[in-house]
Order: sequence, then C-alpha cells, then structure tokens
Amino acid sequence: MSRKYLSSITRGATSRLRQDYLRLKRDPIPYITAEPLSSDILEWHYVVKGPENTPYEGGYYHGKLVFPGDFPFKPPAIYMITPNGRFKTNRKLCLSISDFHPDTWNPAWSVSTILTGLLSFMLEKSPTLGSIDTSDFDKRQFAYKSLEFNLKNNVFCELFPDDVEKITEELERRNKTEKFMTEGSSTSISAPVSNLQSCLTNLCMIIGFAAFAFTVKYVMKTTISETEE
Repeated sequence: MSRKYLSSITRGATSRLRQDYLRLKRDPIPYITAEPLSSDILEWHYVVKGPENTPYEGGYYHGKLVFPGDFPFKPPAIYMITPNGRFKTNRKLCLSISDFHPDTWNPAWSVSTILTGLLSFMLEKSPTLGSIDTSDFDKRQFAYKSLEFNLKNNVFCELFPDDVEKITEELERRNKTEKFMTEGSSTSISAPVSNLQSCLTNLCMIIGFAAFAFTVKYVMKTTISETEE
C-alpha cells in the first residue's frame, strides 16, 4: 500500500473526526464529554459522569478511543482507564461498536454514537470480553475513589479542566465533612470523660468534708468526756 494512499486515508479520517467533534460540541451527549489529543486527532479521551440512581453516581470515568487511519470505514479501539467495577482498565473492550467487531460496524456511526453505546453497555450487566462482575457496593466504592484517581492522570487534567475544578471542589467538601465529623466525635467522647472527672472530684470533696466533720465530732466528744471526769 503506497504512502500516498495511506496519507489520503488518514486525511479522510481527520476530516470526518473534525466534523464529529463539531457535532459533539453542538449537541452534547448526556453524562459524557470527549476531547481529542491536540497532537493526534486519532486519539480521543472521554469522561463518563455516573448517572443518577445508578451504582456509578458521583463517579468520573476516564477512557480513550483510538481510531484507525481509515475511520469511519473501520471502528475504533475502546479503553477504560479509571477503575469502575464494570470494565477492565487499559484493555480493549469487546463491544459491537469497537474494533473487536468490524463485521457489525456501520460507517455512518459517529463518535457520539460510539460514546452513547459505551454508556448504555456500561449500565447493563451483560458479560463481554473485557468486562468484570462486581457488586453494586463495589461499584459505588470505585465511584467514590474515582475522583482522586483521575487527578493523578496528566492527560485527564489537561483535557478536562472543568471536571478537574468540580472534582477538586468535591474533594474539599469531603475533607471538611470528615474533619467536622472527626472533631465532633472527639468532643462527644471527651464530654463524658469530663463529666466523670467532675463527679469524682465532687465525691472526693463530700467524703473529705464528712471525714473532717466526723473527726471534729470525735474530738469534741472526747474533750467533753475528759472534762466531766
């Protein structure tokens, strides 16, 4: 295959992906944002925000699409990077919209179609190559931990600054809540201790006064007895 032919194929993929990008900006997909690398339009990164009332709620799931030079005639490879409890990370996912199934691929499908299909499959429980089986509890734990995980990824931070800001605000809110709960717990523990110490002090004082009164009474009684004698 000649270099000239390959170049013309890549130009076709680049043109189509630019069109898809403009369409994606004009008609955003619910719960998903996506950006191509500035250095390579054939590699896109996406973020799925966990939909409400699902085990993924509150989570941010970073992944990537790697398009072939002859896109849209062949499908992309799809990866998930953030641990999520549904897919293995940094492995190609076997989906009908991925390069695992070129026979079911439709060149009319766009980047929006691919990402919508990915989210739909993520919310299902159907097994496939690259999927894993975890409980809803585990998925919620992954969702909770996903925020800090993503902030360690330079590509994520570079391509999705708005999400980074939201994540940072949420982590700060969590820290304040945890600090408040810790301080409240310490106060609630120390309060009974202080009350107990106060009670013991009062009890000692009462016993002391009683002992003193008994001693005075005994001395006076002894003195009177000696006088009478």
